[in-house]
Amino acid sequence: MWLGPEEVLLAGALWVTERANPFFLLQRRRGHGKGGGLTGLLVGTLDVVLDSSARVAPYRILHQTQDSQVYWAVACGSSRKEITKHWEWLENNLLQTLSIFDNEEDITTFVKGKIHGIIAEENKNEQPQSEEDPGKFKEAELKMRKQFGMPEVEKLVNYYSCSYWKGRVPRQGWLYLTVNHLCFYSFLLGKEVTLVIQWVDVTQLEKNATLLFPECIKVNTRDNELYFSMFLNINETFKLMEQLANIAMRQLLDNESFLQDKSLPKPRKPLKNISALKRDLDARAKNECYRATFRLPKDECLDGHTDCTLWTPFNKMHIPGQMFVSNNYICFASKAEEACHLIIPLREVTIVEKADSSSVLPSPLSISTKSKMTFFFANLKDRDFLVQRISDFLQRTPSKKPCSSDREWKWNLADPGCEEVPELPSSSPLAVSPTSALSNRPVSFCAGEVPTASQGLLKLFRRNSEELLGPKGAKEKMKEESWNIHFFEYGRGMCMYRTAKTRELVQKGIPENLRGELWLLFSGAWNEMVTHPSYYADLVEKSMGKYNLATEEIERDLHRSMPEHPAFQNELGIAALRRVLTAYAFRNPTIGYCQAMNIVTSVLLLYCNEEEAFWLLVALCERMLPDYYNTRVVGALVDQGIFEELTREYLPQLSEKMQDLGVISTISLSWFLTLFLSVMPFESAVVIVDCFFYEGIKFILQVSLAILDANMEKLLQCCDEGEAMTILGRYLDNVVNRQSVSPPIPHLHALLTSGDDPPLEIDIFELIKTSYEKFSSLKADDIEQMRFKQRLKVIQSLEDTAKKSVVRAVSSDIGFSIEELEELYVVFKAKYLMSCYWGNNRAAAARRDQSLPYLEQYRIDMEQFKELFIGLTPWSCGAHTPVLAGRLFRLLDENRDSLINFKEFVTGMSGMYHGDLTEKLKVLYKLHLPPALNPEEAESALEATSYFTEDVTTEVSPFVSELDFCLHCESQETQEDKGRRNENGPEKEEKGTSPQDYRYYLRMWAKEKESKKETIKDLPKMSQTDAASCGCRRAH
Repeated sequence: MWLGPEEVLLAGALWVTERANPFFLLQRRRGHGKGGGLTGLLVGTLDVVLDSSARVAPYRILHQTQDSQVYWAVACGSSRKEITKHWEWLENNLLQTLSIFDNEEDITTFVKGKIHGIIAEENKNEQPQSEEDPGKFKEAELKMRKQFGMPEVEKLVNYYSCSYWKGRVPRQGWLYLTVNHLCFYSFLLGKEVTLVIQWVDVTQLEKNATLLFPECIKVNTRDNELYFSMFLNINETFKLMEQLANIAMRQLLDNESFLQDKSLPKPRKPLKNISALKRDLDARAKNECYRATFRLPKDECLDGHTDCTLWTPFNKMHIPGQMFVSNNYICFASKAEEACHLIIPLREVTIVEKADSSSVLPSPLSISTKSKMTFFFANLKDRDFLVQRISDFLQRTPSKKPCSSDREWKWNLADPGCEEVPELPSSSPLAVSPTSALSNRPVSFCAGEVPTASQGLLKLFRRNSEELLGPKGAKEKMKEESWNIHFFEYGRGMCMYRTAKTRELVQKGIPENLRGELWLLFSGAWNEMVTHPSYYADLVEKSMGKYNLATEEIERDLHRSMPEHPAFQNELGIAALRRVLTAYAFRNPTIGYCQAMNIVTSVLLLYCNEEEAFWLLVALCERMLPDYYNTRVVGALVDQGIFEELTREYLPQLSEKMQDLGVISTISLSWFLTLFLSVMPFESAVVIVDCFFYEGIKFILQVSLAILDANMEKLLQCCDEGEAMTILGRYLDNVVNRQSVSPPIPHLHALLTSGDDPPLEIDIFELIKTSYEKFSSLKADDIEQMRFKQRLKVIQSLEDTAKKSVVRAVSSDIGFSIEELEELYVVFKAKYLMSCYWGNNRAAAARRDQSLPYLEQYRIDMEQFKELFIGLTPWSCGAHTPVLAGRLFRLLDENRDSLINFKEFVTGMSGMYHGDLTEKLKVLYKLHLPPALNPEEAESALEATSYFTEDVTTEVSPFVSELDFCLHCESQETQEDKGRRNENGPEKEEKGTSPQDYRYYLRMWAKEKESKKETIKDLPKMSQTDAASCGCRRAH
């Protein structure tokens, strides 16, 4: 263990040095291990005779410097393994660092400080978690607030001992990670270092190792590159930093994240030295991983997991893995990847019972379901507790009768001998009568079939095809038979065993009769649909007859959605598409409607009924392709960045060429957003969709790499982007599905195939097979890690674009330079974000509307404006500064909503910094009139009147209008002017110092205000002066 550095005068007495370097010695006590002679025997005897408290550990590590005779004990160990671990840590983390120092005293001071930091962190982590005293963690939180000036609402998540590299010199100190900030403090050798970085300013976060920094964390902002190293547990620290930075990016991307993440769950019991936020963030990370692995609804929370084995009847084996239990599901994942995955919804469970233990099968547990399937788990560590938890959850699970009906319906639907569409049971949520609320018009029937709301459009619009009777029809029947055999062996429905065999069948193409069912199962949409039986119908009813921007865009795109397919050349298909898209727009106003959603949804409607298509769309937009379909298509841009990174890794020759041509950014959006449906023939693209619902985005990336790989030689010879796009477009147009039983649908991109040479056809199944052979090493976990890294880049890039857009929009009317405006924008945005972090209420978050122009998205209230005004204004008025700030705020707030945007803010600042004397007086004049005055300050108008019009003796009402006041001034001025002109001549009038000039301006401004209501935009362009540089210094 590590020791508080203790001075040792005789390093060689009773000890043998086993390892040494210029700064440390590893020693073994004589009498332990081999050899030692008589001295070793005496020492060993002495150690045995002494009581346990006086015994000396047999191994230790000493710190030394070359010219010093004093040694310092920094670690000891009871075994060679323990002391070797400490020795290796010192060599890997400190050795290169210490060689930088010139002064030996500095080396010793640094080592002692580092060891003390490690001991403090170990003590923090090893405290018993059952005690209620918050202990040192609360002490650290108070210290953090005092050191960095943070308010109480800023919560500390965790803190770590580490070194910050300032140049080539490490500064040993403490890293504090709070919900909104990364902070570091060090005081060493009389030098103090303080860092405060907002997570929203972090542009890159990496853990890497270099020659100078053995193992470090690099934190990049727009202005700085910071390195932190010498962590006791660098992986834990980096993971937490990733989580906090990710939350900050979500805050910038989606306004609701402020509300969601501002108050994290309270701990059930205070834990000593463990942050409740740290524990909850760890739980959140586990929940996200659990939901992604098993495609569960977004509100599902993991209760716990345990090691166990699962009996798999298809291969008569006990497979080791982990059981996961949550509120509504029991899941299993094998340790061997793809050996077996299992999802058991608690709504399907009928019996949970403990079986008799045996030496062969210890602690077995049996779970039976409504579909007559029984699952046997064994080797459970705490079976009784587990059964109790499952029983508790089962009691809370509502019984849903429609489940059995739906299950029965699905079995019948996929019956290989069933040629006709089955009749739906009336209890099913999928059965919809012709008078249902799902349609705002009479439901059309087609040839006596069931209405659109009850089944997929492909069944209604399937034309009599000879393919059904030929070789392709026989191939389709064989596929269906293969799946039926699979269902018999592995089970059917949500409780099916999912193995490598399942994936093989998906790669060969799902039969058309089973496509809708299996899409629902593999995506997890089935779970949400059966637990919300009337949700879609209610949503359609609520959205009927309502119009907004989303519905207008939907109407515009309805007839562009697969217009070549007969199902969407008919009002029946168009009406179904309209209802699904409109219902989703009302469910999720944040997304509303985005182009490409119509193409994907139209394909879903071909194989599913409306309700099923709706829930598949929910699964796509909210879980499988997160942030793809928002206004800025952030998710697609993130995965585009991943695609570029993977191209560099797997196709390095092509990567540089593609980068030069700028092709990847063009192709990836159309490929990813529509899942290849817009760039491939329909019969081929739908096979891509099959694999996507089973594998997720991993499959789309791997197919994209396979397409680039197949065209590498041609792409390397391209001269421009257009040529590369033509090559890829021609290739994709000729990806064919020779097994499809549907009549071919004309492809809109067929124009690209024109040429002298006949096109070479590529079989879709060969392309999929190649993608697995060459790029199957892609892992879902790695992709999620890469998504975090790319999300930082993409969102910060979008924020930079927003800043440039705002600055460009206001620069023409403002006296500040572009650089000054950018700095002011950063300050303005930071003040807005502070209100979101620390505001007493959550109204600040509601001010940002992503649908508004960039200029209107960040707005501040009067209190925030006062804080900025006091820090930036060149007009220092002492105690009256807040009053002046309040008046200026009311003057700038043209729409009277008690909020001002950035343009209004810099307009006020520009007047103070860059206006000439006349303009500044004009602003001051307006600050003494409504609307700058509040009702209580109306008396100020009277004082201003008295000051500027010396001879006015009549009492003016506090509510006198500007017109009355100005006319009175003008009449007085007219009489005085006549006398002065006769007396002094015209020369006197031109002097800018006489009171007459000020009265002239008052009269002129009053006339301006009466003739036209002036706004801030109407102010003349103010010339820049030398005060700009002064203002910039104040902004800093």
